Amino acid sequence: MTTLDQALIDASDALAKARLDQHRIEARTLLSHVLKMSSAQILSRGDTEIEVAALSAYRDAVSSRCAGMPLAYITGTREFWSLPLQVSPATLIPRPDTETVVELVLEHYRNRRQPDTILDLGTGSGCLLLALLTEFPDAHGTGIDLSADACSMASANAALLGLAGRSTWVTGSWTETISRTYDLIVSNPPYIPTHDIGMLQIDVRDYEPINALDGGVDGLDAYRSLFPLAENALAPEGLLAVEIGIDQGIAVSEIATESGLVSGPARVDLSGIERALSFYKKGVGINEATR
Repeated sequence: MTTLDQALIDASDALAKARLDQHRIEARTLLSHVLKMSSAQILSRGDTEIEVAALSAYRDAVSSRCAGMPLAYITGTREFWSLPLQVSPATLIPRPDTETVVELVLEHYRNRRQPDTILDLGTGSGCLLLALLTEFPDAHGTGIDLSADACSMASANAALLGLAGRSTWVTGSWTETISRTYDLIVSNPPYIPTHDIGMLQIDVRDYEPINALDGGVDGLDAYRSLFPLAENALAPEGLLAVEIGIDQGIAVSEIATESGLVSGPARVDLSGIERALSFYKKGVGINEATR
C-alpha cells in the first residue's frame, strides 16, 4: 500500500536526486495535477491510499520532470499576471520577466487615454495580449504567431478567460499579416544568441520551441525585422513595448532609432535587470516631461 504521504516522499526524493531545487513543492504540484486535488486536500489526507492507476500516472509525471521536462508542460498550465493559462510545447512558457512589459505599458497609460487596439507579435500562449486585455476592458487585440498550434492555444486561453470576443489570432509572419495600425504594439521576441542556446538549462534548451528562443547570431534579428514593421503599424500616438535580453538595451535602442522610432522609458525586472523598453513614432509630441 502506498499512501499519499509516501508517494510525496518518494517523488520528492527522486526530484531531489535530479537536482531540482524545489523538489518538495514540485512533488506536491504534480500530485495535485494527477489527483485533481489541492495541496491542502492532499496534505490533510496523507494516510489515504493512492489508487494504482493514479500512482502510475504520478510516477510517470515525476519521471518526466526528472528528465528535464518543464513542470508547466507536464501540468499544462502556468499563471501569468494572475491569469491561469494553458501551455504546451508549442508555446514558450510565460515568465515573470515578461510581466515587466505589462507593467511598463500600464505606467505609460496611467494618465492617458487607454488603447483601443493592441497587436502582439509572436504571441505564443497569448499571455501578453490577454493580460493587457484584462487591464484595458474596451480594447480589442490581435495576436500573430508563425505557429498554428500556438495560435490555437492562445485562442483557447482567450475563451477560458472570457476574452474570445475581443481577441483575434492570426497564423503567419509579421511581414505578411499586418494590414492596419494599432494604438499599442507589444512583443516578447526571440532574443537569445544562437551560440548561447546550448548553454541554457535543459528544461528550456530541450523542450521549449527553438524559434521562440533563437534570436540569431547576436540575438537581435527579431528586432531588426520587428521595428520597421512596428514603425509603420503604430498609430500616430502609439506605443511599442518589447522585452529584451540581458545587456541588450543599447543595441536594441540603436536598431529602433535606425527604424525611425524614439526611445521611451525602460523598466527593470524583479532582479534589477533592464527587461522592457518602450518606443514611439517621431514627432508625436511625447517627451520626457509627458512620459
